[in-house]
Amino acid sequence: MKPTLIPKIILLTVLALANPAFVLADNGLISIKSFFDVKTTTDRLENILKEKGMTVFARIDHGAGAKKVEQVLRPTELLVFGNPKMGSKLMQCQQTMGIDLPQKALVWQDENKQVWLSYNDPDYLLKRHKAKQCDAINKKISKALNSFALLATGQIKKP
Repeated sequence: MKPTLIPKIILLTVLALANPAFVLADNGLISIKSFFDVKTTTDRLENILKEKGMTVFARIDHGAGAKKVEQVLRPTELLVFGNPKMGSKLMQCQQTMGIDLPQKALVWQDENKQVWLSYNDPDYLLKRHKAKQCDAINKKISKALNSFALLATGQIKKP
């Protein structure tokens, strides 16, 4: 294991144990428990993103789509959003990042009626695209996404 990964793994483990809001998975997703239903969580996230000057490109209600074709799906909504200034910097580091941009957040209800907000782990995307030179911008993006998600799910309150 690389020495630079050890402190990060320790930090993530401590966060996961100290705060049950975090679910760490090896598939590149970060999922955070929400104290609200899917619609409320998605509304909160959309409002936070707009307040922070982000562009919300689309809001997709997967449950409504399933209903149109007579299928059943637990409540599931997707927000597609971004900040062209930051996204452009990522693509300047590695143009293939564009396949994963703009950012997406999925708000969904599991089989136990627990609502989650999931988004792509920015570190996973850097590895996927071999964009090590984007570390500085990636740290800013990681911090912002985490903050938006924690606020939207009610894990933290607005200052």
